[in-house]
Amino acid sequence: MEEIRIQNISKDFDGFLAVDGVDLTIRSGELFSFLGPSGCGKTTLLRMIAGFETPQRGNIFIGDEDITDLPPYKRPVNTIFQNYSLFPHMTVWDNVAFGLKIRKVPLPEIQSRVSEMLQLVKMEDQSAKYPAQMSGGQKQRVAIARALINKPKVLLLDEPLAALDLKLRQHMLIELMNIHDAVGITFIYVTHDQGEAMSISDRVAVMDKGKVVQAGPPDDIYERPASIFSAYFIGETNLITGQVIGIEDEYIQLRCNMGDGEFFEIDSTFHFRPEVGQQLTVSLRPEKIAISRNKPRIQDDINVLKGSIEDILYLGSHTQYIVTVGKLKFRVFSQHKRVYFDDTALDWDEEVWLFWHDTDSWLIDEMPDEAAYASESMVHPPRFGKREQSRNIAEEQ
Repeated sequence: MEEIRIQNISKDFDGFLAVDGVDLTIRSGELFSFLGPSGCGKTTLLRMIAGFETPQRGNIFIGDEDITDLPPYKRPVNTIFQNYSLFPHMTVWDNVAFGLKIRKVPLPEIQSRVSEMLQLVKMEDQSAKYPAQMSGGQKQRVAIARALINKPKVLLLDEPLAALDLKLRQHMLIELMNIHDAVGITFIYVTHDQGEAMSISDRVAVMDKGKVVQAGPPDDIYERPASIFSAYFIGETNLITGQVIGIEDEYIQLRCNMGDGEFFEIDSTFHFRPEVGQQLTVSLRPEKIAISRNKPRIQDDINVLKGSIEDILYLGSHTQYIVTVGKLKFRVFSQHKRVYFDDTALDWDEEVWLFWHDTDSWLIDEMPDEAAYASESMVHPPRFGKREQSRNIAEEQ
């Protein structure tokens, strides 16, 4: 197996730059994902690897072979689409065997390899069924078996689970990872679902407006976003802007405006050399913030703020609180580790303390686009809970 090298690839559709100068190396045998919103260029990039689109500029290599101008049928890749593309008049067995029959492989070998593939995707007892008789998950397994039977070097998956319900999608993610481990070839996966990409991938490329804005292991992108877009698109976050007023050996002090002339200061570790007076953004994940009605013990490496609960949303595994600090709104996740029925739950309008370790925030050398993050708050606008939803409905009526 060989690595895939994408060198300065660009693609233009009637003046719209869908892919803009992408340089990327996908390692041999890894499960790699392109992640981004609709229109970011991820599917176009996948289609160029498959040969369904031709780049205006750049080259694509699999190992030492330049495949940029090769037609799809000459490339050592196979593609699985969202709609499965199974032949409705053929049985499962015939669908999987189709590629081998076209290549005129001897019947005994076809029988052996089809049986092997159906066993791999756990569909050996469904071989006589037609696509119309199967569930979405079963159709997807057949599509995977059909794509793998010709032994491609690369399997391309274009949002393959988008048509499935949540539970089945979660189950199929595990199946895909098991199949990848079993066959050992390179999988390239396109999705707009952050959860899918985070759970299944060895590495992820986050795309926006035709560019790869960050690539790396999922935990690295989540914990150490390279840009405001990465921080905002991967999971949930609070974006806090401020001005550097002090720099120590391991952390900086940021002065943040709460509105109406009020300020507070936070400490954050840093991975680049900031300057005093510089405007920066801190990404702070909601689950990193502790919330309590009791003031915590003051420590040098702990940031502490006092605020008021504006909204509460119960989400099963955790509760989301929207806490107002001045004109800022913080989203806080409190996990339900245990249930104490005798405890008094936090309530709307209650004054609370928020606190987090300074190493739990991540500094970004960027300021939010005011058009993209329009709000009175410098924190990214939260998703509101039942109380705010009811209030909005009442106002509309």
